[in-house]
Order: sequence, then C-alpha cells, then structure tokens
Amino acid sequence: MTKWIDTILNLFLAVAGLATFWIFCQVFLLASFRIPSDSMEPELTEGDFVAVWKPTIGARLFDLNATLRLEQTEIHRLPGWRKVRRGDVLVFNFPHPNGWDKVEMHILKYYIKRCIGLPGDTLSIRDGWFRVGGVEQPLGNPDAQKLIGRTAPEAFPKGVYQAFPFDSTLNWNIRDFGPLYLPKAGDRIRMDRTNYLLYHKLIAWEQQAEVVFRDSAVYLGSEPLQEYRFLKNYYFVAGDKGMNSQDSRYWGLLPEEYIVGKATFVWKSVDPYTGRFRWERFMKKIE
Repeated sequence: MTKWIDTILNLFLAVAGLATFWIFCQVFLLASFRIPSDSMEPELTEGDFVAVWKPTIGARLFDLNATLRLEQTEIHRLPGWRKVRRGDVLVFNFPHPNGWDKVEMHILKYYIKRCIGLPGDTLSIRDGWFRVGGVEQPLGNPDAQKLIGRTAPEAFPKGVYQAFPFDSTLNWNIRDFGPLYLPKAGDRIRMDRTNYLLYHKLIAWEQQAEVVFRDSAVYLGSEPLQEYRFLKNYYFVAGDKGMNSQDSRYWGLLPEEYIVGKATFVWKSVDPYTGRFRWERFMKKIE
C-alpha cells in the first residue's frame, strides 16, 4: 500500500510540475498562434502556426479573469531585450472585439500584422504607399502597395477603399491617408474636431470616460477638453496583403499594452483544405 501511495504521489507531483512549467512557458517564454486568414500573405499563410518568443519585447502580466469579462485591467510588461521596431510582425489582442466604436481587451481574440509606425511617428499613405516622416526604408509589402496605387477608386471591392476615421470631410482612404500622428506617452495634442475624430476612442479608453464633440468643443465627461496629454504609446499596424486586411487603416491605432509579442518563426504549417503538413514551411523564420 505504501508503495502505491508513493507512486501516486510521484505521478501527481510530476504532472503538477509539468503543468507549472507549461504555464510558466506560456506566460513568460513562448506562445503559439494559428494564422486564420490570408491577410499576411505572402510572408504568412492560412494554416501556419507561429511562435512568439516573449522575452524579445517582454512578457505581460495582468488579471486574466478581468480580461475575459472585458473589464479594464492594468497590464504590466516585463523588460525585454529590445523595443518594437518598424517591420516587426506582431501578435496582439484585437482592440475592438465588440465593435470599432470603443477600445476593449479580450484575451482570446488575436490578430497578427506588421508594424508600420511607432510612437512619435507621423504616418501617411500616398498613392497606396506607406510614408513615415524621416524614414527612407520601405515599409510593409511593396507589391501590395503598388497594386493599391494602380487601382482606381471605383475598382476596389465594396468596403475596402474608405478608411479610418470614416469622415466625409477628411475623406481618408487606403490610397490617400493622413498625415496621422502616432501618440507616445507624455505627448500633448490640441483637441479640435479633427483630433477628436482621430483620438477620441484612445482618450476614452485611457480615461475610462465618455468623450464627445458638441457645440464645436470636445468634452471629457462633462468637462471641456482643450488639450490632452496621452498616457500610453500607440502603433500603426497593417497586413502584408493590403487589399484584404482589417488593420490600422480601418480601425485606428494599437495600444502598446495589447501587443503580445513579436512572431519569430513558423513552427508548423497545415493546409486548411487538405489537412496535410506543409513541410517546406516548418521552422521558417518570419521576416
């Protein structure tokens, strides 16, 4: 009997140890995500399983139960090896899981896109091409941008051409967009109608209060808001397949807290239609 009890206890301790190690790895080291669409082609394709090495930009710590209830919760990031760079392919919690009118956190809803703009950048799109002031290097997928620039407005599929913030006065679209400033923590902006359209969702999320525009003025709750100082950093992300990607061109800027990490490599790939392994994509480095 003693031998059986010792065996059961050892098995229990082994299982508990493995479970603890698995949770530790998921939180602090490595996580896996399946690519559900073709929005990142040609770099990533539907059925790829990508690995995110969390120490690159730092793992996050937060109240998991609160996020599952869509409650606002503090998110803390551990120090990483480096900061996010332009061109990084990022996995992040989609900031609009229940509609594009407000920023919310849902731990089970993920997107993967390429970082185009960093906090402090001024970004625009001209003839389909991404432009960031002071940056000469190409941004995003040039083939997709070239196609967008050559396509007449009336030739775009329904719902593709018009872009954030969907205002008839600004009339931004995926061929002609911006300039849009990407706030960094500590930045102050003057609150007028245009900046209300661009930033009111972010301000409402930071302050957990209603932001409205009425009588030619911006109000935070019941108080007039002439200037706002941002508390967080924000990024602009886009899919490599420019004609088929729901990204910052449509729903706006990504809060830094929502970034899970940088996608590092494809560790497995399965054809979603045949179920066969695509061996040539196994262990493919993500560029």
